[in-house]
Amino acid sequence: MGEVQASRADYTASEDDNVLVQGVGGDGGALGYFGFAYYVENASRVKAVAIDSGNGCVEPTVGNIEAGEYTPLPPAVHLREQGLLAKPEVAAFIRFYMEHGAELTEAVGYVASDASIYAENLAAAGL
Repeated sequence: MGEVQASRADYTASEDDNVLVQGVGGDGGALGYFGFAYYVENASRVKAVAIDSGNGCVEPTVGNIEAGEYTPLPPAVHLREQGLLAKPEVAAFIRFYMEHGAELTEAVGYVASDASIYAENLAAAGL
């Protein structure tokens, strides 16, 4: 988009990833954000975009996700920098997710990171 936190105003927000896939898949110029599992299930209808998190563009693949190379979302350390981890409920949620993330992620069909990634995120967040 060219600038941080800049987005078009003419969008459709939905918590239903299937609605997003349908909308993006039906419009060649559309852009959507949803989990990798939905991309895999709908790869014939949508195209994934490589993400540059500072070390060059990385394609979303199972291998890149498992290796921690594909990082479209900010790690827990950014929550700390924004002061959000000072809230006990946020810190508790991040701690729980980092401690149980792999099993929870795999349970819903997503790609879990290596256990070391969860441990690094936990340490980086100061939890």
